[in-house]
Parts: sequence; C-alpha cells; structure tokens
Amino acid sequence: MEYSLLIKGRLDGLNDYTAASRTNPYKGNKMKADNEQIVIYAIRQQLRRLHIENPVVLKFAWYEPNRKRDHDNVSSFGRKVIQDALVKCKVLQDDGWRYVVGFTDDFYCDRENPRIEVLIVEQE
Repeated sequence: MEYSLLIKGRLDGLNDYTAASRTNPYKGNKMKADNEQIVIYAIRQQLRRLHIENPVVLKFAWYEPNRKRDHDNVSSFGRKVIQDALVKCKVLQDDGWRYVVGFTDDFYCDRENPRIEVLIVEQE
C-alpha cells in the first residue's frame, strides 16, 4: 500500500535549527515542536487513524520557493521532524531501522506553491 501526505509551505532548515539550539536549547526545542505541529496537523487531516505495522520506505519531494537553501539544509531537519510526527501520531510504530527501511529525496522549485509531498510505501 502507498499513502500520500502533503505538507503546505516549508519547514525550517537545519541551519536555522542549529543556530536556534546554539543560542538557547529551549529555543531549539520550541522550533522543533512548532515544526512538528505543522506536520501533525497535516497528518491528522489527511491520514486520520492510519496505523502501519509493516516497514516503510519514505519518498520525499521537497518543493522550495527558490534555490537559496541547499538540499541538505532543506531535507535533514525536515525528515527528522516528519518522521517524529508520524511516530507521535502512531502512523508508524517507530522511526528506527526496523520500521523505516529507507528514504529518498527529490528537490524541485515552485514559487507559487512551496510544499512537501511524502509518499509512504508500505513493504510486505
């Protein structure tokens, strides 16, 4: 089975999170929690009561409004936040090796509609 998740807008980047954490650990924690809430809202709207028990592969498509942030800055913190939110909402049991067996990233530019598309591919 495959499940789609659309997150409108964009999440903070790894550089932003690192700078916030260095300034004050509470600021970094708040930034992560704020980004998680954006993802949790999307999960609750689109995936509702989905619970996946099999391992999954996550396919991320990152649509940025411009090319100012490098790929790693866009995806590193975002992947962490999205996987943690999927676990918090109990879509995934855990985000360790046993449950997330891989992921891919593709990057695009869309000035009018920045977003993150996540395809959750359940493995048999």
